Amino acid sequence: MSRVLFAFAMLLVFGVMKLPAERALSSQHRQVQLADVVNLDLREKIGQLGFVAALSGFRAMLADFLFIQAHVGWERTEWGRVLFLFRQVTTLQPHVPLFWDMAAWHMAWNASAAAMNDPALPRLALRVKAQREYFALGKDFLERGIKNNPDKPQLYEALARLYREKYDDHARASDCFAKAARLPGAQSYDRRFSAYELSYCEGREREAYERLRTLYDEGEKEHLPTLIKRLKFLEEKLNVPPEQRIPDKEC
Repeated sequence: MSRVLFAFAMLLVFGVMKLPAERALSSQHRQVQLADVVNLDLREKIGQLGFVAALSGFRAMLADFLFIQAHVGWERTEWGRVLFLFRQVTTLQPHVPLFWDMAAWHMAWNASAAAMNDPALPRLALRVKAQREYFALGKDFLERGIKNNPDKPQLYEALARLYREKYDDHARASDCFAKAARLPGAQSYDRRFSAYELSYCEGREREAYERLRTLYDEGEKEHLPTLIKRLKFLEEKLNVPPEQRIPDKEC
């Protein structure tokens, strides 16, 4: 009998403790008008668990948990699961650049590499198609990440690397590095990388040369091997007069 009374007392105490929280949550729901928050799109995007968390204020906690689960999915090479989880993570926490960056990396680098070695796809054409689809998924994550975080240079840098390494698109890579360079917190190499990428663009050699020469003239800190190599290449291609070229000792 004493155990029954103790259990009943505990339930009573728990119920009393719940009442203020339930009233507060109910009041909050009325204030934000559930007609605006409770919509089918949100339910479909993040699932029932994520939907409850979004309403209850636990988005960050759930996003971190799902991020860890996505890492486990990566270790198991469960790419469909990784994609599904990162879509939920980025929906729950759209203003965390790391989540967008990691999602893109897993899709455009890891999953795409796995697709090219997938024994379930014996034909090369099918493997290439799957690889390109993963490239596109990575690109989509970064583009949407930038829309949600337009002031974060690391996302522009990641998109630049994707254009350079997966699409061989030096013009767009140069543009993304240039956008990153203009933002607070940008890395010092963003301007250089933008000029490097431009130097590979047919028809834009003069612009690339002028930008590289401007960097070179800023001082020895910019006299880096890659910059000098690309500058020398452009001097030859543009037939820059000998007296205007950088010293041969820099080679």
